Amino acid sequence: MTILKLLSVFFLQLICVHVFLFDGINAQSLRVGFYNSTCPSIEAIVKNTTASFISRAPSLAPALLRMHFHDCFVRGCDGSVLINSTSGNQAEKDAIPNQSIRGFQVIDAVKSAVENICPSLVSCADILALVARDAVTLVNGPSWQVPLGRRDGRVSRSSDALANLPPPFANITQLKASFRSKGLSDKELAVLSGAHTIGVSHCNSFSNRLYNFTGRGDTDPSLDPNYIVRLRSKCSPTDATSIVEMDPGSAKTFDTSYYTLVRKRRGLFEADAALLNDNATRQYVLRQANSGGSNFFNDFAASMVKMGRIGVITGNRGEIRRICSAIN
Repeated sequence: MTILKLLSVFFLQLICVHVFLFDGINAQSLRVGFYNSTCPSIEAIVKNTTASFISRAPSLAPALLRMHFHDCFVRGCDGSVLINSTSGNQAEKDAIPNQSIRGFQVIDAVKSAVENICPSLVSCADILALVARDAVTLVNGPSWQVPLGRRDGRVSRSSDALANLPPPFANITQLKASFRSKGLSDKELAVLSGAHTIGVSHCNSFSNRLYNFTGRGDTDPSLDPNYIVRLRSKCSPTDATSIVEMDPGSAKTFDTSYYTLVRKRRGLFEADAALLNDNATRQYVLRQANSGGSNFFNDFAASMVKMGRIGVITGNRGEIRRICSAIN
């Protein structure tokens, strides 16, 4: 029996090594300029279409960036977050963490524009990666070259989203474990958290910090008391509809002020405050806050490229969806 158990562990380890090696090989298959010969206008089409939406509604920029993050953390960057539910399957986009995601109409419009010029060539997963980059750039954030060549996944399950997306109330141990499971470092956790420099949140994502943190009618001691007073003026205990800027005063501009807020104990979510509870993430927060974010843009660009390689499907696996919301 002991030998059988040892053999079982050994083979399980072999399987895990194989999966990680296979994912790594797939990630290395991505390259900048993947469509240069087959669809050379792809990036211009994506940027122009994305800009047409964000110029009218800048609040879509953080929504599209979040959509890419939620795609990559669940089954890898395979466009599975875009798939609609069916009578026999509840898809990722209908999982509780994804029910507030917006901007699917942007992806659909970009896909339609791309299909008109380059039919059945460009994956929805690649389109989402490009749209996220352009969304950030269009609100004064950094730009970066996006390695392309992803294929679209054929599986989308709400249970996978629930199991893989870190919640806004995650502590630092949970956050580090979540990011490490995707091959991302503790520094990259701190860097990508900086995406909270743009966007808004519904009150019920953090109101427990204001009114009932431990179930005793108390507040979160890690949150600045003066900020609690301000937030209470915007959010009642049962408010599920009002929204609050994550980075007050510059929530529509991608900048470095998020780290100053976190240093002042004014991060909106418990997951923001958690960055101060670990040496590596705390040092990154303090370094950016004290230097005016001197290297944040470069770090963010590099971290987005790395995140965009998580669990990708390449080669002949998966498919190129004709419509992003439905498997072919």
